[in-house]
Amino acid sequence: MNLLGIDFEDWYHPQLVEPFVSKEKKIPTMFKGLDKILDLLRKNDSKATFFVVGELLESNPEIMDKIMSEGHEIGFHTMKHTRLDSPNFRPEFKEELKKFKKITSGKSIGFRAPTFSLNEKSSWVIDELVSNGYKYDSSIMPAKTNMYGMPSAERFPYRITNSSLSKNDPNGTLIEFPLIVTKFLGKTIPAAGGFYLRVLPLKIIKNAIKSYEQKEIPASLYIHSWELTPEYIPRIKLPIKNHFITYHKIGKTFSKMNELFKEFEFTTFESYLSKIPNK
Repeated sequence: MNLLGIDFEDWYHPQLVEPFVSKEKKIPTMFKGLDKILDLLRKNDSKATFFVVGELLESNPEIMDKIMSEGHEIGFHTMKHTRLDSPNFRPEFKEELKKFKKITSGKSIGFRAPTFSLNEKSSWVIDELVSNGYKYDSSIMPAKTNMYGMPSAERFPYRITNSSLSKNDPNGTLIEFPLIVTKFLGKTIPAAGGFYLRVLPLKIIKNAIKSYEQKEIPASLYIHSWELTPEYIPRIKLPIKNHFITYHKIGKTFSKMNELFKEFEFTTFESYLSKIPNK
């Protein structure tokens, strides 16, 4: 069984977009596309973990019940999609954890860092998650990109601590679910979804998932809500590189995910975790 995390964030949250959007233009639109996403999952008998940016739940709390009533899970994606390695973010994050716990009535046990920003500078987050009752994290990408990545990390679920981010620590209580990677032209690259799902041939993604399944390792994929519902996001002027990474082939995302659903089974992180012995 494979794992699907939907990073439920709005069109202005991504790191490559947010600096170019004024505060008054940050108008949420993702709620319009939620039914489309839930319908896609329902038709393919698939479940997903929605890693939600907390401010979206804060302004529209009814979407939590809508998501969970269909058997999906709610995870935490910070309150405002702030990178964990932002200067002096720890005190703010501690307050965000409290706020999200109140909003969700403590139903969230999983976390994903915006832009996979869990690294040596932000390792403190592990202790904060554990002390707040979180059971797992899925923020490690075992490949190096210009924006994130920890190529030395394990490929399979492991116990993570703030002193051992990339390797299993038997003393850890938090389970890390690293994202799926693959080899392409001799280089290890993400095969988890997002930009890579959009630009890579689907055959490469499928083969990567199959290779994990053959090793009995859950393939952990991610996708952004705005990639599945491009009709609801405004296209703004961005630097060339940012524009390419954000919008290139975004219209192909929905059909590609639909193809993956037809061939592979996906469930929530919480459901998978419940089946791990001695977790």
